[in-house]
Amino acid sequence: MLTLGTKGALDYTVQKKDTYKSQELGNLDVLSTSSMIYFMESTACKSLEDHLEKGLTTVGRSMNIQHFCATPVGTQVKFESELVKIDGKFLTFEVTAKDPFGVMGAGVHERTIVDSQYLTMKAFVKKVE
Repeated sequence: MLTLGTKGALDYTVQKKDTYKSQELGNLDVLSTSSMIYFMESTACKSLEDHLEKGLTTVGRSMNIQHFCATPVGTQVKFESELVKIDGKFLTFEVTAKDPFGVMGAGVHERTIVDSQYLTMKAFVKKVE
């Protein structure tokens, strides 16, 4: 059962593959915003694994994130999420990313509870051969 205050956490060391340069998004060897968002979303998603009924999952609905500062390769980052609102099938999380110097990113992430089979069938209908 879902409850307000459900939290998730992930410790991660920034790798070369997580940088703007490796993702061809620029020439900087620091954590890219897209990588930061990936880990924020992953943290929120995984926090729900033991709280959903069988056959249900969640999908991302929206992200409103700010990336405050650069974080170099080799730096340990702690990603955290907290479920702050439940509105039917819509879930709202506060998400943060912290490096040893403080908060490097934060914002709001929304997810939607969906039936896994139904969503898969809807996607299959769109499949182009």
